[in-house]
Amino acid sequence: MDYVKGIFKNRPNRFIAEVEVDGSLEIAHVPNTGRCRELLVEDAVVWLKPSDNPNRKTKFSLHFVENKGVLVSLYSQQANSIVYDAITNGKIKELAGYNHHQREKTVDNSRIDIYLSNEKEECYVEVKGVTLIVEGEARFPDAPTERGAKHLKELIKLKNDGNRCAVFFLIQHPIGKFFRPNWENDPVFSQTLNDAYDAGVEILVYRCDNQLSGIELIPESLDFDLGESLADGIVDD
Repeated sequence: MDYVKGIFKNRPNRFIAEVEVDGSLEIAHVPNTGRCRELLVEDAVVWLKPSDNPNRKTKFSLHFVENKGVLVSLYSQQANSIVYDAITNGKIKELAGYNHHQREKTVDNSRIDIYLSNEKEECYVEVKGVTLIVEGEARFPDAPTERGAKHLKELIKLKNDGNRCAVFFLIQHPIGKFFRPNWENDPVFSQTLNDAYDAGVEILVYRCDNQLSGIELIPESLDFDLGESLADGIVDD
């Protein structure tokens, strides 16, 4: 895929960014509703996907930003595809052994990102893309998310009904090699994640290798800690 290099200038709202391309100021769609304040800083190098749709309001979509010497993927919806493809290609050992794979499964009034099944069980997987790095730790979310907590409660219910359930954190910033919930920014989500884990919902953490030529999941699971971080000035009990 051919990308266009740009220089980030401003983010007037969560949906668009002002980006300099070849000396001209352009408007780009930001496919990530997180704050990304530590990434989208003035004069950061970004990589844009051009659109050939004449009906689009924006000429570009902002897919990558350079940070700490690496490419960070900001296309949050792509996390689902990356994880799904990795599952079907056998790169996630914890989710191997299923002969049925499905993107998006409607359950009651909600949609779960990935549904897997075999003759023994059904498995529901909710995917969360992670871009925030704090002192080397990947944190989620970078902004309060009622929707994220709602997804976890749905997994708890499905687990209580006898299904296998997992929440999958895909670290889209390659320097992140450890995961912790963001208690400081969203204590409700963080506590709900603890509740889900206590209820038997599995937590999987992986990261991806980002290149302009493509993104691939690195087939090696990472460690996590659900406690509150000392780095936030909160005692971890």
